[in-house]
Order: sequence, then C-alpha cells, then structure tokens
Amino acid sequence: MEFKNITLEGDFVQLEPITEKHKDGLCKAITDGELWNLHVTIVPHTRDIDSFINNALQAFESGDGIAFAIIDKKSNTIAGSTRFMKSNISYKRVETGFTFLGKSWQRTLINTETKLLMLTHAFEEMNLNRVEFLTDYLNMKSRNAILRLGAKEEGVLRNHMIMPNGRVRDSVIYSIIKSEWAGIKQHLSCILN
Repeated sequence: MEFKNITLEGDFVQLEPITEKHKDGLCKAITDGELWNLHVTIVPHTRDIDSFINNALQAFESGDGIAFAIIDKKSNTIAGSTRFMKSNISYKRVETGFTFLGKSWQRTLINTETKLLMLTHAFEEMNLNRVEFLTDYLNMKSRNAILRLGAKEEGVLRNHMIMPNGRVRDSVIYSIIKSEWAGIKQHLSCILN
C-alpha cells in the first residue's frame, strides 16, 4: 500500500494534492490571521512557501505521506492545508498533521469534513489500523478540535520538539483506531448534516 496522487471530495471541501499551482492560495490562507505568528503550532511564513511545497512533494516521492490544499468549495478558495505524514505502511499507521486553516475558516465545518475525508481514505481505502494526531500541549484549540473528532488522548510526549522560537514543546498524542472508525464516521457525518 502506498499513497496515491488522489483528490478527496466532500460537500464542503475538496482536498487536492499540493502543487506549485496552490502557492498563491496557500499564501492568502496563511496571511488570513498571520498564522506564522501562532506560538503553539508551526505554520510557514509566506516567504517560506516554496520550501513548504518542496517538502510536501519530497515527502510524497519518498512515500512518507501526501499534503493537500484544502479548497472551500463554496468560494472556490484555498482555506489551508493538511497532510498524511510520518507513515508506517507496514504497521498500517499514519499521522495526520501540519494542518492549518486561515482565520476565516477556523471553527467552521471545513476542518471536520477534511478530517472525515482523510479518515475515510485511511481506514476504508488504505485499510490502515491507526491514525495519529499530535499537537502542542499548550494548543487548547487544537486539542479540543481533535477530541471533537472522536480521537482518544494517549499521553504527553515530554520535550518532544523545539519550536521555531526555541521553546521546548511537549506534544500530546491522540489516535483513532480501526475498531472505532464506524462509530466515529457516523458521529462526524451527523455533525456535517
């Protein structure tokens, strides 16, 4: 099993594999709220968007994952980005992460449907056993959003990362496993309807 260059589509969003054509839209989404200034997550500055895109393309080529541009179908605008990453296909697991949404799309159904599409693909198309989520211990918005999806908190990885500003970050790890998927899919579908 490997990542395929696929587009995932729902009622509200379309997830397109990131290419150079998404550069301007990603920059606009990042500028909406000056996301690079958030101290509890890592979002590239617009001046670093070329490295962000190149990193995404290299990760796909190496089989590590696939990055998506999140397209708001109503406005046909790029709302942000997310990706499958740090995959271990032989152990049937993957992490979803590097997710950011412009401020205009935060606390909307965009992220919920994005995760529903990704989880459906992971469990039903790729036949994975586990999807992981990691976030900064201090990022309460992200932690609450992950819990609302139905993921379970597994613990804190202490001194897990060094943030761009030099702060040593503790990360919280969450997961959804295959046996939970049917109930979580029903839950997320109800939220969207």
